[in-house]
Amino acid sequence: MLADIKSRITDAETAAGRPNGSAQLLAVSKVQPNERVADVLAQGHRLFGENKVQEAAGKWPAFQEHYPDASVHLIGPLQTNKVKQAVALFDAIHTVDREKLANKLAAEIQSQGKSPELFIQVNTGEEPQKAGVLPADADTFIAACRALDLPITGLMVIPPVNEEPSLHFALLRKIAERNGLTGLSMGMSSDFERAIALGATHIRVGSAIFGERVYA
Repeated sequence: MLADIKSRITDAETAAGRPNGSAQLLAVSKVQPNERVADVLAQGHRLFGENKVQEAAGKWPAFQEHYPDASVHLIGPLQTNKVKQAVALFDAIHTVDREKLANKLAAEIQSQGKSPELFIQVNTGEEPQKAGVLPADADTFIAACRALDLPITGLMVIPPVNEEPSLHFALLRKIAERNGLTGLSMGMSSDFERAIALGATHIRVGSAIFGERVYA
């Protein structure tokens, strides 16, 4: 399954006229049994996405003892009371979405002397139930994060399920370009080829690699 996804990514990069390897695959390992994660690690993959700080904290330190080059990104919402743990644990956080969180991250990065890469989540569909800054507020929020010396790498989006995702990917790219950001965390199992065509640098694929999630 991993090989199939990687082959499709390469094909999509080629079709878009992009260099192979320019779209990184985040294997989303949330609520997957450890043996499945171990199997993907054994196949040589080293970049993973997790949704929850607690779950990642209980899983990844042990894996990283055996695979010190494994990189883990937080792709789920981050509560301010988990910021200290998140900064210590993750190589990137894709869900910076509010001023209070930005301030807490800035303080913790100063305190720990290390920083994950940071992506700002944009709620392009303006869905009330979804996290992320609204498109109209994105430029201001990016500037506020930069004023805090936060190392903002790029933007992240989860398009509405019932809309054409390419419209949202194009909007995210437009916001990123006008703010001089190169990272675009966008695209999942059902739409990552379209995301790559529009410049995705990080795509998030879970069950298509690991199999259906196993909830306790």
